[in-house]
Amino acid sequence: MANIKVYTEETPNPATRKFLVNKLLMNGSLDFPTRESAQVSPFASELYKFNFVDGVFFASNFVTVTKSADSTWEDIEAIIKEFVKGAVESDLKVQEVVTDMNVNFEGTDIEVKIQQILHDYVRPAVEQDGGAIHFLNYNEGTVTVELRGSCSGCPSSIVTLKAGIEGLLKRMVPEVQEVVADSL
Repeated sequence: MANIKVYTEETPNPATRKFLVNKLLMNGSLDFPTRESAQVSPFASELYKFNFVDGVFFASNFVTVTKSADSTWEDIEAIIKEFVKGAVESDLKVQEVVTDMNVNFEGTDIEVKIQQILHDYVRPAVEQDGGAIHFLNYNEGTVTVELRGSCSGCPSSIVTLKAGIEGLLKRMVPEVQEVVADSL
């Protein structure tokens, strides 16, 4: 077994921290914003046994943990880091049933173009901050997305959404007039 290393990174959201490992955890991403939603994930379910965990998000080689408001990273970071190391070393599954994660874009030509831009340009940057973005719909010039992981509830997510994502989509898809987040 390879020696698993866990590195932590702060994210723009002070309530979340990114725990990176030197092993691929999964293709794509999965968000478990509640204890109930984590039932299909042995890894997330175990993390939720800590009373200071309020959210769990997985993507490629990291897990983003949202802490409870009454806890501090100074008190809990080492505990989570050690847990993540042990979970990865013991091959604790991120999800019970692995679904096909092939990227398929559906919808009108405009919707497909928007999804492709989000996937190719926005997703890598958002994942670097410990989050994810998902296209929900396009209607009369308005793109609706869902922000997950560290992006959900992040104080700077509105700036990212309006200045970054909206600006990019307006330049690349002239029909886009505005981008809104479903979770804000």
